Amino acid sequence: MTHINIASLEVGQEIGSREFHLTRDSLVRYAGASGDFNPIHYRDDFAQAVGLPGVLAHGMLTMGVAVQVAVDWVGDAGKVVDYGVRFTKPVLVDAADGAIVTVTGKIGEINADTGEVRIDLTAVFTDTTVLGKAQARVRL
Repeated sequence: MTHINIASLEVGQEIGSREFHLTRDSLVRYAGASGDFNPIHYRDDFAQAVGLPGVLAHGMLTMGVAVQVAVDWVGDAGKVVDYGVRFTKPVLVDAADGAIVTVTGKIGEINADTGEVRIDLTAVFTDTTVLGKAQARVRL
């Protein structure tokens, strides 16, 4: 487990960045785990029939991979005490190439009294931020 000295942290400091490759297989696995079998997540014809450009990643899957940057930094998923996002843009998952979501985390706030740090996460797909106000609060 990682030991982080809260006194050595600074607001704006980058805590890490990671690329996540989502594939149609990823969507199938997530659908099975979550029970979300909406056909917009696996059928191009259905997604296009309802006005979408193609198959989209589940919003909660995108949210889930994004918080991993904070988990990797703090070293223990149990130290994440709060997490929220706004879904702003979809992640289109190509049948052949999938989709790359790049997530970067920065320290947004430090509360030395409570030992909590807010991590601001930026999730980008094809040069577009796909999650708004993505913030994880971790307790060190």
